[in-house]
Amino acid sequence: MVEASVLVSALAGAGSFFSPCILPILPAFISYLSGTTLSEVQGAQSGGSVTIKRSTRLNVFLNTVYFVLGFSLVFAVLGVILNSVLVGAGPGFQSTLQWAGGIVIMVFGAYLILSTKVTALNFEKRMTKLPKFKTSYITSFVFGAAFAAGWTPCVGPILGSTLTLAATAPGAAYNSLLAYAIGLGVPFLITGAFFSQATGIIRRMVRHLKYFNPVMGAVLILLGVLVFTNQLALLANFPLADQIINLERGI
Repeated sequence: MVEASVLVSALAGAGSFFSPCILPILPAFISYLSGTTLSEVQGAQSGGSVTIKRSTRLNVFLNTVYFVLGFSLVFAVLGVILNSVLVGAGPGFQSTLQWAGGIVIMVFGAYLILSTKVTALNFEKRMTKLPKFKTSYITSFVFGAAFAAGWTPCVGPILGSTLTLAATAPGAAYNSLLAYAIGLGVPFLITGAFFSQATGIIRRMVRHLKYFNPVMGAVLILLGVLVFTNQLALLANFPLADQIINLERGI
């Protein structure tokens, strides 16, 4: 159960990265973090990928690193808090948490599916006019910490499900939320390191994001059923999952 929850949390982090409210704005956001604009770093406006000077590319990557460290720290602290508060709970209370957590995760999944049909559910508030500032790694770190609290309709249910899953297994809460941060952070770091190539790939992926909410919603409902019935450990029986768990153990 513990190992399965860590694996699911890592996959949830990766899923959050590819959500419709993060992926489309990612190139502009990363360039903003590094104190540039896309028009300044683009070598060609049509078709091809963005070309960037070596010094600018390094600056983009380092700011991305500090951004990832910012939200990773917040998730790690949340994990420690959940562990400290709930790890001493008795078996009866933890069973109640498990049942309630399964229901909550299923509700999050239904929300994602319904948000594609019900306009009132599919809302989000974005900062369209961000202030200009002198870029620094500290600023990127602060932005990352703030990002951890920035729940939006398509990321909120995934992050909420991860927090719920961590609460149902408080002994692994820290590892689960750290795994979520890693799953979300690694794609960010890859994008920052290969910004030129990633921008073109992201542009092509955006057209397929209409399928994200229904697919992820169905996955969350299935996950909620497994948590509710205490069958989450079944995920560890899949060959790929077993290999990942063995890597975590150092086998």
